[in-house]
Amino acid sequence: MIGCHIGRIFQVTVAGGSYQEGLTAVVQGHPPGMLLSEQEIYADLLLRKPGADELSSPRKEPDLPIIYSGLNSADTIEGAGNKNHTNGTPLTILIPNLDRHFIHIKQYQDTNRTPRPGHASYASFIKYGPADDAIGAGIFSGRYTSTIVAAGAIAKKILRKCGINVFSYVREIASVRCPDIDHEKAFEYTEKYKLMRCDFDPFYQEIYVKGRINMDMRFLEKTRVLAEIEKEIDPIRDKAPKMSAEQIRDKYGVHHIVNCPDIDAAEEMTKACNKISATGDSAGGMVEVVVTGVPTGLGEPVFCKLDAELGKMLGIGAVKAVEVGAGLAVKDMTGSQNNDQMHAEDGKVVFDSNNAGGITGGLATGQPIIVRLAVKPTPTIDKKQTTIDKYTLENKQLAAITRRDATITARIWPVAENYTAIVILDYLLAHFGYQLLKDKVRS
Repeated sequence: MIGCHIGRIFQVTVAGGSYQEGLTAVVQGHPPGMLLSEQEIYADLLLRKPGADELSSPRKEPDLPIIYSGLNSADTIEGAGNKNHTNGTPLTILIPNLDRHFIHIKQYQDTNRTPRPGHASYASFIKYGPADDAIGAGIFSGRYTSTIVAAGAIAKKILRKCGINVFSYVREIASVRCPDIDHEKAFEYTEKYKLMRCDFDPFYQEIYVKGRINMDMRFLEKTRVLAEIEKEIDPIRDKAPKMSAEQIRDKYGVHHIVNCPDIDAAEEMTKACNKISATGDSAGGMVEVVVTGVPTGLGEPVFCKLDAELGKMLGIGAVKAVEVGAGLAVKDMTGSQNNDQMHAEDGKVVFDSNNAGGITGGLATGQPIIVRLAVKPTPTIDKKQTTIDKYTLENKQLAAITRRDATITARIWPVAENYTAIVILDYLLAHFGYQLLKDKVRS
């Protein structure tokens, strides 16, 4: 299978499926000497995982990662202090599937003759034939996005060292839209939201804070613990700290479910989505990604434009459109309205607007990069839909009996955030190399 690889210098290859043994992300191009832990990676994975709230699928996957290769297992010499630091070789992250039971497999077996409208199940059957991984939709399931989040967590850590922040949030769900928010305030909000999610995630607290899995353990020791956790998912979930929506709002200043920097809008999104879900249907929405601190000139022209590469976030399941800056709105503007005029101020270039979304000609302008993703409604719904028997071509009806999300939007923002980080880091490595060579050869 091709299509499961991204990047030229910072490279990511993903594998696995929804009901296979698990999923894998292999990362190359990262620097050596960086301290890394599974707890850090899980802090991002828990933002995407299912079963966390009323809008997501009830599947109870903990998404607990294991770093299998790419870290020093001990100090390279006595007292070197580089144990658990990256050594520059490919970094492999495993994400085992733990909430994978026969009752759920049987639900797919009972419905797999009839492809789900809006899903890849018909096209993938034609492409791969009867051996198509149709249990849980395989690599076409939203579960594969956990690999993007895991790899992107590494990219974000490196970018932060370079003064670059990548963050994302929900801009719209079920036609309820968040008003424009100052980027600095939006960043501060998302950081508080992430802290809240870590504090309230029972697996983060039980597995990492309490040290049930730690970086001093060997791979087989960690898998032994995961085998125990597989049987304890419900008891661990029952240990989740209890706090009301109002208490969370008072303590953290965030909404308890939706990462939207306007709490009132987040509440209206939740209500609107639940109203749709109660009918058996699902809702779509939009997420926004912001990147700050990017050096001017980052990117390439023509076929490798930075905005074109970010447009590849159409590769995230359920994303049907990607816009940069003003995006589709430019069709209704005049040139004078769309152009981002600039002036000098205290020896620096200042732009009067950012309709370009921080990118012109495929190169970063130095302004914040703004990208928005339109997310379609969850295709798996509890309403009768017409479909076919893919073996006999008889006309059939289908309604969901498998686990589903009321909306995918509330879980896609961390995927978009980390995918963006992968792209930015890949271009940053090329940019640093190019600028260094430019200075070296200048006469």
